[in-house]
Amino acid sequence: MPDRPYVIDEMISAKQIAARIEELCRAIRTEFADTDKLVVVGLLRGSFVFIADLVRELEMPVEVDFLEASSYGNEMESSREVKILKDLRGQIEGRDVLVVEDIVDTGYTLDHVLHVLKSRKPRKLKTIALLDKPSRRETSVRADWTGFEIPDEFVVGYGIDFAQRNRNLPYIGKVRFTGEG
Repeated sequence: MPDRPYVIDEMISAKQIAARIEELCRAIRTEFADTDKLVVVGLLRGSFVFIADLVRELEMPVEVDFLEASSYGNEMESSREVKILKDLRGQIEGRDVLVVEDIVDTGYTLDHVLHVLKSRKPRKLKTIALLDKPSRRETSVRADWTGFEIPDEFVVGYGIDFAQRNRNLPYIGKVRFTGEG
């Protein structure tokens, strides 16, 4: 699929992302003001840039852990079959947890991850997604905080990839295919 020629049109600039992260962190600090240490769980791989910027802006004690779940592989469409590829290293029972997702599309991945994490009995479990595509939702899951709501476009950048390409872009861009493929 990535062998088809494409260009990337900027949708959300690096400056817009940084400003929104500042706003989101104010709300998160308020929500978790009574915690001794927040466990920030990044969903790999797409959230790694977002989680790095988020925890630097939080200005509170945090522990970072990662969980890798996938329903895409190298495809542009979700398979709707969620697989946990890497589990948390630490325990979350009785702890305050913030799950960081790059994009909520159909909702299957976040829904599955929340089901798994709730079974581990955290004290508080909240979610944040950089991007939300509500027009694609097939589950009732919603992130507690969302950076940006976007239309049904295939996007890359700021940690989000297309077949392991374009994660390093500092902005969110829309993939537009060109020519014959």
